[in-house]
Amino acid sequence: MVYLFEDFGPLSERVRVVRRKMLDRGDQLLTSTFTLGELLEKPVERGAADLCNRYEQALVKSAILLPFDLKAATQYARLRCDRSLQPPDAIQLACAGAARVDLFSTNDERVVKKRVEGIQFVTSLLGATL
Repeated sequence: MVYLFEDFGPLSERVRVVRRKMLDRGDQLLTSTFTLGELLEKPVERGAADLCNRYEQALVKSAILLPFDLKAATQYARLRCDRSLQPPDAIQLACAGAARVDLFSTNDERVVKKRVEGIQFVTSLLGATL
């Protein structure tokens, strides 16, 4: 999500293209509340309350926010048994799996190789077919 709000060169452009295609098809964008926390970290550190508010409003407007609830916490525990997954990735995957999403897209190739209960497809952001 940060790629939609900040300039990360080719990754940001790729996310913009994917998001346009999603909107054209009527796809829903889902992300976890953890994403909002990650997105707000730098603006909070800089004391940029106005930027925090803009990010929060934009995210709430453009995506369905998935909670880290009991179901996600249980799935997180199972995912964390795989020590190759970083805790933030496991949180994101757990929230997506608990919500039974069709597609999980990531820029981390290590995550692409994972099979997660409740997620039909895990794909690379750069390798996703539009």
